[in-house]
Amino acid sequence: MTRVLMRRPGDSLRRADPAAWNYSPHFEAERAIDQHAAFTEMVAAHGAEIVWMEDAGDGLADAMFTRDASLVTRAGAVLLNMGKALRKAEPEAHGRAYAAAGIPVLGALSGDALIEGGDTIWLDAQTLVVGMGFRSNRAGVRRLADLLAPQGIEVLDFDLPVWSGEAACLHLMSVISPLADDLYLVYPRLIPAALWQLMRARGIAVVEAPEDEFHASLGLSLNVMPLAPKDCVMIDGFPETRRAMETAGVRVTTFAGDALCMGCEGGPTCLTNPLHRAA
Repeated sequence: MTRVLMRRPGDSLRRADPAAWNYSPHFEAERAIDQHAAFTEMVAAHGAEIVWMEDAGDGLADAMFTRDASLVTRAGAVLLNMGKALRKAEPEAHGRAYAAAGIPVLGALSGDALIEGGDTIWLDAQTLVVGMGFRSNRAGVRRLADLLAPQGIEVLDFDLPVWSGEAACLHLMSVISPLADDLYLVYPRLIPAALWQLMRARGIAVVEAPEDEFHASLGLSLNVMPLAPKDCVMIDGFPETRRAMETAGVRVTTFAGDALCMGCEGGPTCLTNPLHRAA
């Protein structure tokens, strides 16, 4: 990962109503802001250029999770359409950031066509998988497929379960985290069967996340961000998950993320939107 879009949390997060935003009891705004700063230092130390979006008190508390509001391809960005009503203004903000950074925008989703970036995973450069749950839908998949077809990109969709309800955030990347092109960290019980079969057919090996830590972390033990293939970052406090990845040859670095990630329903992958990865 050589260039990445991030947003520094600030007053919008400090003023957020935890009940309205569906934050957990782990949430503490000031600690979350400090933890985000520490996470940012790790990303910068890896050598990635950070394209910053600033929190100007716009009230978009979740906007620090930059993965969700847009999708970046080799030809440019697609502005998505958020399934969570409180996040509807985020894609437009991404559009402004891309204009300032000189990144072309291929198009945008609107109306009833919904997709959040956390529901998308690149199987390879020409295959994008989308999980359809309460945040992304079939109309969104059709619109995204139309936008990406000229780039030779196929979009495949798979249904997600209800799990813990409409208010909670169950993205496809809540249950699958790519660690390398051919190695994924997974929570098998929530993966669509057809997607599981496709991964196997593609020769993708899996590391299974320990069930007790998946539940104890509110699913965030599985949200692991690769800085490079098999060189990953995860939140601290879940040693069995870390050990499982290390046994598979993955280098794992941790950071304190209880107030930020477990508190606000988004892990390190969600806090970054990769704009460029080295070949």
